[in-house]
Amino acid sequence: MSEPSSPRLEDAIDWPPAWPRVLDEAFGPPPAGDYRAAPEDFRVEEVLDFVPEGEGEHLWLFLEKRDLTTAMVARELARLCEVSPRVVGFAGMKDRVAVTRQWLSVQLPGREAPEGLVERLAERGIRVLDQARHPRKLKRGVHRANRFQLRLTGAAVADADLESRWQRLCQEGVANYFGPQRFGPQGRNLQRARAVLARGWRKRDDREGMLLSAARSFLFNELLAERIRDGSWATPLPGEVVMLDGSASQFGVAPDDAGQLAELRERAAQLDLHPAGVLWGVGASRAAGEARAREEALAAGYPGLCGGLEHAGVRLARRALRLRLVDPALTRGDDELWLSFSLPRGAFATAVLRELIAHPTLEPPSSDRSR
Repeated sequence: MSEPSSPRLEDAIDWPPAWPRVLDEAFGPPPAGDYRAAPEDFRVEEVLDFVPEGEGEHLWLFLEKRDLTTAMVARELARLCEVSPRVVGFAGMKDRVAVTRQWLSVQLPGREAPEGLVERLAERGIRVLDQARHPRKLKRGVHRANRFQLRLTGAAVADADLESRWQRLCQEGVANYFGPQRFGPQGRNLQRARAVLARGWRKRDDREGMLLSAARSFLFNELLAERIRDGSWATPLPGEVVMLDGSASQFGVAPDDAGQLAELRERAAQLDLHPAGVLWGVGASRAAGEARAREEALAAGYPGLCGGLEHAGVRLARRALRLRLVDPALTRGDDELWLSFSLPRGAFATAVLRELIAHPTLEPPSSDRSR
């Protein structure tokens, strides 16, 4: 992982992948359930660590959207303000079939917002909840977390084990899988990524980096799945890189320090820190010992994807293998159940739901092309 390597032939990938759930061993497969029958059943609110300063050339708008993608809202905001979409900023992409709240920014140097902007956005189903000026554009990934409120219905609501499953997730954490939406319908993003990386990635083939992201996400999920199978997904290994909960801070576990390893495993049991899996790319890995051997096995299994990512110049990074549910709550109603919790940016609510209910959209959809 230290020097970019040349792309190789496509790796053979079985699709859909059989990524295991954590709770199946204790409870068996989850019962069938429904979610997101309507946008109002899936509510998301973005959480920032700061507030706009109140002055500057960028107008920040806290918007509520329904059944719209973030990109659609950004384009509409640019059109109404008569600016290029490039000067519109947002921290993260939010689900379409949902009611979501998030900040967007638009650069308006020396200009006020167009007259009637709030009303014109409302006509398109976009509510302005707050607005303020700020000196800088809103950048991707600057938000701290997302708060979810999800409505579940169907047979799962009456299942005797559902609340026990939920309590286990609250106590022991959630496997931090990338959601199936990252791979596209029938895994097409990953299939395209294989082809592009095999011939050598070029920016014009993947303007937004979606294919690189699909490849890295698949590799991470494969590593996490193997750790779940052997029971080490939530426990630091000798030589592991660990990540502090709620933080990007990382540090390594000495491969031969039994005392340190025991201390960090105790902290992991308290959800204070988590093992951090590799997001593949070029650069020196800090993992050593047994943890490094897992990464080398991943590279040996998928030389085309790993080599192609390095050749593309993607920088190696890390992602926690486990999530802690922040402020979790479960509320029952008539034939329904509401879940609320916060997750750090980049985490998928579908990873939580997948442990609780069985639903086709929570699994990678099958494809006619598995090779």
